[in-house]
Amino acid sequence: MSLSSTEHPSGEDASPPEIQAGVPLLEPPGWAVAQRALFDLLDHGWRRFARDFTGPDGRLNYNGELTTRDGVDDFYEVFFNWPQLYLLGGADDLLTASEKHWEGVTRHLTELDMLHDEYERGYDWFHQGESLLLLYFLCMADPERWSERALRFADLYVDPAHGNYDPEHRIITRPHNGSDTERRGLSEGDVYPWLQKEADTYGYPLEWIPEAEGGPFPLSADPRLGTQMRDRIGVGDTAVNLAAAGLVLNAWVVSGEQRYRDWIVEYVGAWRDRTLANDGIIPDNVSPDGEVGGLLEGRWYGAHYGWSWPHGWHSVGHAATVAALAAAATTGDDDYLSMVTTSLDALIARGKVMPFSEADSSLRSKWVAELGPDVDKPTLHLPFRHNDSGWFDYNPVTAPVPVALWHHTASDADRVRLERLREADPIDWRTVRPFRAKEESGHEKAWFAFLAGDDPGYPERILAAAQAQVRHRLRRMDAYRDLDVDEADIHVWQQSNPVATEALVQLTWGGPQVLYNGGLQQARLRYHDAEARRAGLPQDVAALVTSIDPEATTVELVNLSPEAERTVIVQAGALAEHTITSVRYTTCADDGWMGGMYDYGHTEPVVGEAEAVCDGTFLTVRLPASTRIRLTLGLELRTQAPNYRSPFGSSAGEAQVDGSQADESHAATEEESA
Repeated sequence: MSLSSTEHPSGEDASPPEIQAGVPLLEPPGWAVAQRALFDLLDHGWRRFARDFTGPDGRLNYNGELTTRDGVDDFYEVFFNWPQLYLLGGADDLLTASEKHWEGVTRHLTELDMLHDEYERGYDWFHQGESLLLLYFLCMADPERWSERALRFADLYVDPAHGNYDPEHRIITRPHNGSDTERRGLSEGDVYPWLQKEADTYGYPLEWIPEAEGGPFPLSADPRLGTQMRDRIGVGDTAVNLAAAGLVLNAWVVSGEQRYRDWIVEYVGAWRDRTLANDGIIPDNVSPDGEVGGLLEGRWYGAHYGWSWPHGWHSVGHAATVAALAAAATTGDDDYLSMVTTSLDALIARGKVMPFSEADSSLRSKWVAELGPDVDKPTLHLPFRHNDSGWFDYNPVTAPVPVALWHHTASDADRVRLERLREADPIDWRTVRPFRAKEESGHEKAWFAFLAGDDPGYPERILAAAQAQVRHRLRRMDAYRDLDVDEADIHVWQQSNPVATEALVQLTWGGPQVLYNGGLQQARLRYHDAEARRAGLPQDVAALVTSIDPEATTVELVNLSPEAERTVIVQAGALAEHTITSVRYTTCADDGWMGGMYDYGHTEPVVGEAEAVCDGTFLTVRLPASTRIRLTLGLELRTQAPNYRSPFGSSAGEAQVDGSQADESHAATEEESA
């Protein structure tokens, strides 16, 4: 749907409707009890991690140096979902703790000469996107505090004076980019610091170049990892840079400034044009003069973190999706998604059913954990990489990209794509395993089966899997808390992070886990605690979204407290971008179910329904002690510009579309709030 700044200009409901739950809670559903137990366990987990792995100023306990350009992401990633947990309903002091860890890590990395003005000096966007998730969630939770950084960081790309962007050719100027204008190439030394194990796994980035005379060379002296790599893929644009659109989208959501929207339209639009010209497959490289394949003898593949090396679709697909969703969000034009869908469908057309044990996957450790005992069972594989020999590196279907597309559009085409992938897959999508990849995702297939109505037991199973993940991490923390971490082992913190949010995001927000390489959160619903005046579910309240169909987005709210009333403000969209047009909700007007004074038992409450017309972003729901309510919401998707505004009257900048001025909307919001 096309966004219009003339509709709901302030994004605030003129008189938000209020409804009250009346259905008695007699037997708490297992999912609700398990959900609140998970919140409690996560609260215990993050406090222990902070105690055992971080110092007084929030930095991680690390006494070493960082000898390459790699490592910044590994420090920030540890905490990426801590403010996300706060937004879900985690402890009041979790936001303060998350801010302290960002500041402590930033101070530490500055001392290690990895940052300049609090930002990455220069590295690829596969890793930068991972680093920035923590910042994005902090902006979402407290936009006024974090807005200055959000804009300053985005300006590194939007303002050509910083040297990262060439508006004439619509390219980011180099694969390693950031705050240091002097950082060039792909490494500090003469040769890219590629280890033999990595070479055995991923191969060479320029394997079509014959080995130089005098070879074979060791990795530390191979010209393909030196001069050739610097000259051919150390300059110009690469598709993974598309993840920078997430940083600029974050600035637009915070501020509403037109220049951020314009940059996204210009930069992502250029890549959409290149995809169309390349028969629907997004190319991965653009030379400094704006030509695809200009430095690779015409090849549309072969860039740094591109189709050939090292991860292919695993990096290209996620970056392209982050960018396409950013362009669609700022313009209301879903055609930007085409550069992802045509590329994805090209991979699907080349799919093969085989056991993973027979595939040539370069991501074996990921899939061994994710497939578990099904590692030898035939499943649908897609090729992730392409070189002069064609498509290769077959991996089981990954669902984050097609699920993110479907969640955004709610279109029949994107839903049918998922259904066909499921039909073609011999492995049951309802399978839930307690693995935890660093992306803290991977259960999208089972969630899709639940939303399709095929697996009513999924909520309790995914919550049990989340418990297992957290308890496993707690044991890892016991094992490694006294470790003097070496540079080679800095991933131990990520692998010990006890905060697991995927299940809560799916069940309470009705959204997939955030795209890990730099996306902003997607959700059908979010919540605010009306009494505490903060984001997240109130204490004792559990939520379960069972449908994300816009015309019938269904959520059940349960107040487990035996004596305290809770008030929840339901928000339409992760970024208040949707409009609630109607609500149908359960009622119980007759207390006859309790029986008379001398009755020994009760009867089943008579549950009815009522309806109300809505026309805004927020809906207030009062939950007396021990009550429950099911809401069926009619949603009109993407009617309002995404923003981080809370329903309590405080707001950072509010994004505008179609050229409207942000300050007019600010004034309207402040007037209504007053």
